[in-house]
Amino acid sequence: MTLKNRLIIMNFLQYAAWGAYLTCMGIYLKNVGLKDHIGIFFAMQGIVSIFMPALMGIVADRWIQAQRLLGICHAVAGGFMVGAALYATSVGTPDFTTLFILYSISVAFYMPTISLSNSVAYNGLTQAGLDTVKEFPPIRVFGTVGFIATMWFVDLTGMKSTQNQFMVSGVISIMLFLYSFTLPVCPINKKVEKKGIIDALGLRAITLFKNKQMAIFFIFSMLLGMCLQITNGFATPFIESFKEIPQYKGAFAVDYPVILYSISQISETLCILLIPFFMKRYGIKRVMLIAMFAWVFRFGLLGFGNPGFPGVALLILSMIVYGVAFDFFNISGSLYVERTTDTSIRSSAQGLFMLMTNGLGATIGSLAAQEIVKNTVVGPGSGWSNAWYIFAGFAFLVGILFMFVFKEPQKAGEPETENK
Repeated sequence: MTLKNRLIIMNFLQYAAWGAYLTCMGIYLKNVGLKDHIGIFFAMQGIVSIFMPALMGIVADRWIQAQRLLGICHAVAGGFMVGAALYATSVGTPDFTTLFILYSISVAFYMPTISLSNSVAYNGLTQAGLDTVKEFPPIRVFGTVGFIATMWFVDLTGMKSTQNQFMVSGVISIMLFLYSFTLPVCPINKKVEKKGIIDALGLRAITLFKNKQMAIFFIFSMLLGMCLQITNGFATPFIESFKEIPQYKGAFAVDYPVILYSISQISETLCILLIPFFMKRYGIKRVMLIAMFAWVFRFGLLGFGNPGFPGVALLILSMIVYGVAFDFFNISGSLYVERTTDTSIRSSAQGLFMLMTNGLGATIGSLAAQEIVKNTVVGPGSGWSNAWYIFAGFAFLVGILFMFVFKEPQKAGEPETENK
């Protein structure tokens, strides 16, 4: 088997394990009486993302080869996810504390595997003398394919509503643990400069806050990061809730909300291809503004939509818009950091960007969204509308503020200054 095919299988399994539960876990939690805890389940992914990838990165740099550590992490993550499924099966109605602990340990070891799998791919391609910029994106696309594949699988089999979604995720992680023994070896660089937790977390780049525009950028990164997990946690429970309304019973969107939601991931894959054109033509600030207002439409369309006709078209459009909302900010923001920071702290700056968005932002957003849903949702279907409008209003306010306080770089797509 060629190197590329081996890495394709790795990426497929890597994200298939995540796709099995990420977008439908809210449905299951709602069904077992834990709807008020959906936010903390998703917030935990942000909490562990603040420190676990950094810790595992240090271990991979100094002691354990990346492909072996990838397998070990998946073995632990898969084992506890299977444990969560078995526990929930044995008791029928799981206790929040027990289920949450099993789930939390699993995601604590899963989240570092995202960066570890990238490291394995980069190392393998580099050792083979291949161009990572050219060769990696087509390989990484199969990760999204894997994510979508398990989304469809758990939906079509009805597992979206049961603890078996955790079993699917756990089994796939264990499969990747076994498969990791076939992956290319990532040698430990014993001469690498020792990097402590401060550097690994990106906190060395905290000095960038001395630059006004960078401080503004990172603050808005956290604010927009608050939107990241809202729809992952609450969109499918919202869509499925329409089944309680007789006129929507049997509608495709109600019966298969996860398949409908998968349009978001398909859109995400396609929108990546648009970024170079938009960056070159409109510049970083405008591209980021497009992303911010795309979140407004993402939430607003959910508020107006329904599974009937023509309301289902609004739900579909919301899924399509997600690709713009997610990619245009995450990727353009990463490029902004790359172009406006000195090479000596560039990696740390990227770590800080991820910490602000996927760590602090996603955690705060998930917890806040839970409270909003708890206090504003008054019933199934359209009873969710006020919550979606609040989320849309928040994204709109963030976009307006960003428009006025963030200064456009001197040239479209180019850095304003170089931070030395």
